[in-house]
Amino acid sequence: MPHSFNRRKFIKASALTGASLAIADSIKAFAPAKKDKVRIGMIGVGLRSHEHMGNFLQREDVEITAIADPQQRSIDEALAVFKQYKRPEPAIYKNGNEDYKNLLKRDDVDAVVICSPWEWHSIQAIDAMSAGKIVGAEVCGAVKLQECWDVVNTSEKTKIPLMMMENVCYRRDVMAVMNMVRKGMFGELIHGQGGYEHDLRGVLFNDGVTAYNSGVEFGKNAYSEAQWRTEHNKNRNGELYPTHGLGPVAVMMDINRGNRMTKLSSIASKAKGLHKYIVEHPKGGENHPNAKVVFKCGDIVNTQIQCANGETILLTHDVSSPRPYNLGFRVQGTEGLWQDFGSGGKKQGHIYFQKEMNHSHRWDDTEKWLTEHDHPLWKKYGTQAEGAGHGGMDFFVDHAFIECVKRGTEFPLDVYDYASWYAITPLSEKSIIEGGQVQNIPDFTRGKWKTRKQIFALDDDY
Repeated sequence: MPHSFNRRKFIKASALTGASLAIADSIKAFAPAKKDKVRIGMIGVGLRSHEHMGNFLQREDVEITAIADPQQRSIDEALAVFKQYKRPEPAIYKNGNEDYKNLLKRDDVDAVVICSPWEWHSIQAIDAMSAGKIVGAEVCGAVKLQECWDVVNTSEKTKIPLMMMENVCYRRDVMAVMNMVRKGMFGELIHGQGGYEHDLRGVLFNDGVTAYNSGVEFGKNAYSEAQWRTEHNKNRNGELYPTHGLGPVAVMMDINRGNRMTKLSSIASKAKGLHKYIVEHPKGGENHPNAKVVFKCGDIVNTQIQCANGETILLTHDVSSPRPYNLGFRVQGTEGLWQDFGSGGKKQGHIYFQKEMNHSHRWDDTEKWLTEHDHPLWKKYGTQAEGAGHGGMDFFVDHAFIECVKRGTEFPLDVYDYASWYAITPLSEKSIIEGGQVQNIPDFTRGKWKTRKQIFALDDDY
């Protein structure tokens, strides 16, 4: 779906502001009758969607009945996934950017999974809930703060739930650490860190034919994410991709369920990496048209967050620099801390517990700790998750989505998580424009965070 920041204003006549909508007690009972089979519509079927489709098509209790995407190449590649799993082809909606609305009219679609470009997520989520379709929404950050309120308001008004599909919350080492947090091994939490530190230059640019590491084109001359994602780095300066780093920390700190984020402040470095990549690439050079493009997003963006219960969170966005992949997690409490490095895994980190390690002031290897405290979900489904995307994480997020829809139960990561995590992006942009000024983070729960209880991964079910 082509990028367009100004395609539609997010403040709709039908959408009420955060202060004016009557508060719904909860968004739970969306399907009085349990479902034996979930019928899915996919909105946006680029490369990211293939992981979801593969997980869904392996399940006998899921049928993908329809897909929507305006690009024929994306449609063709999606149909190849159906052929791979020997499943019937879905109905296809490819007649322009708005054809997904016709998918939403179908009686054989119970839920939709949105994998479109970022700027479409809230628009399509609102349309889907208004059409009575349960929503699974992929990650990013909001374009405008108001869209976060619009999504919450629509969900509360329609009583249709939305799941925030942040897969890193299900990373094996992260869930083991969360297990230790819940056992009290770190003491009282005081600080968390996370981020998205990932050299994406080969994703943000390509040759228009091959998705990754193939050229210096973006926008209309590119393919896949480079068609739209790079525009965000060109036009915006902020924490553009907050949820991978924030999600796991937010779950451990019970954000929106006994705690909430209250304010943030962001700063950004100068922007040099993307221009340097274009100039030095064999298919680029100083005379390439894209060498004249000025990219707005700083190479390093740091965002510090204050929580209602006194904790702090630090997020780092770094996608334009030469570096290995790292989400940079740190979980620190009054009795110890964990820090990860690399792409995750039982061996890629440091851990310290002052009492168990006799105040040695020396790191311990993480493998034995993460193995001993492996989360029950991974113990039960780890073998089944092998081969699923992102080291198995995609299996768990899709499993949770389907099981909740089937059972009519509350999503573990819900519309309030979507709104509060998405809101980090426009708030960070505003803070940077204002020289790092503190921005208040809205309470999208309207006070319900004080009494809501944690439900994320409490056992080995989903």
